[in-house]
This record gives sequence, C-alpha cells and structure tokens, in this order.
Amino acid sequence: MLVLLPPSETKSDGGAGGPLDLDALSFPELTPLRRKLADALVTLAADVPASLRALELSPRQHHEVQRNAVLLTSPTAPALSRYTGVLYDALDATSLTKAEKSRADGRLAVASALFGVVRAGDPIPAYRLSGGSTLPGTGTLAALWRPELEPVLNAADELVVDMRSGAYAALARVPAAVAVKVIMPNGKTVSHHNKAYKGRLARVLATARREPSTIAELVHTATAAGLTMRQTGERTVDLVVVD
Repeated sequence: MLVLLPPSETKSDGGAGGPLDLDALSFPELTPLRRKLADALVTLAADVPASLRALELSPRQHHEVQRNAVLLTSPTAPALSRYTGVLYDALDATSLTKAEKSRADGRLAVASALFGVVRAGDPIPAYRLSGGSTLPGTGTLAALWRPELEPVLNAADELVVDMRSGAYAALARVPAAVAVKVIMPNGKTVSHHNKAYKGRLARVLATARREPSTIAELVHTATAAGLTMRQTGERTVDLVVVD
C-alpha cells in the first residue's frame, strides 16, 4: 500500500541529518527534476523581493526565503518529522513504536512541490515551495511534474490511497488510486476537520499489522480502528466526521 499525503506549508527547523543528498531519496527517476528545482530555488533566493513575489509570501516571511537560500547545505530530517501542522499532529509520528515506524516508512509518502513525492523516512531540509507556485523561467509545477511523476505513481503495483489536496493532486493524476474525501454526516464536505481526520486515517494505515490491498480491506481497517468510512464508488471512499 502507498498512502499519498499532502505536505504542509509549515515545516520544522533543523535536523540531525547531513545536507540534502538527492541521490538518497526514494523514486530516483525524479532526481533530475528535483535537482533542477532545488537549484532554481537557491538561485531565486538571492533576490529576496523576487522570491517573495514568486512564492506569494509577505515581507514578514523573509525567513522562508532564507531557508531556500541554504537548501543544499542545511541539515535534513525524515519527511514525516519535517512536515508539521494539523494533519501531522494527528498522525503523531513521534509516538510510533519502532515496528510502527518501520511500517510507516514503507507505506506513507508525502507529495511535494520540490521533490515530487518522498517516502516518510526520506531525509529532506526545510524549504518553501507550494504546489501552485510558478518559478521564473521554469513554467508551472504541474507542467513540469506531470510527465515525470505520473509514470512513477501509476507504476505502483499496490493499493494507492490518495489524500493529497488539490494543488498537489494536480502535479500527477493517479486514476487507479482510491480517493479519500472527508465529509460531515449530512454529506457536506468539511474543511475544519479535513486535515485532522486525514492524519488519523494515515496513522491507522501506517500502523495496521495487516496491510490493506483492496478498497474493501481499506474500509475494514479504518472501521476496525474506530473511524467511520464508506465506499462511495469503484475508487472513492468517504471518511465521516463523527465528533
């Protein structure tokens, strides 16, 4: 099973790992484009006003540009520790046992505007680049990533569970994936609970002793863990907010 998570704009600082080694990341087919984008971000960071415009940041977010300036030399941390926010708080990777962390590293992946997709344990630095950004001279990220990322994700010979948000789903279409939608009991789509419930589901799927291989097993695993999930189509499920 491959669970695709959205990234977060917020990221933790520091890390115990050495500088970014693109060759050490999962999905090595993506290395050339990763390198191109990393170099473009570092170059752009030399022009702070241009960086703020391209990344749609305010002057108060100058520190995000500095992160990009030292992208190639700053320390790294596992992706599951690097990304922060509501979803990752609910996933609570720091409380995983050694066995659960091993399962998570094999099952969870995070979509990324800079790296395309990374496995949970891949060592990455703090950076700032959003799925909807357009870097000067490179074109849209969707136009860059689709030809490279779609073949990689669509080649997965396993159940793919897609919890990416819109901007990151646009970087690579995965028609065979099971799409997860978080809804209220009345059927309305929610925003407030969306990330928290996706984080809870990610934790359930990351730690389950038996790895789901079908949509029916996915629903059973979530339900057995106390979540309310129902299949709504051949490749769609609803995750229902109940509290």
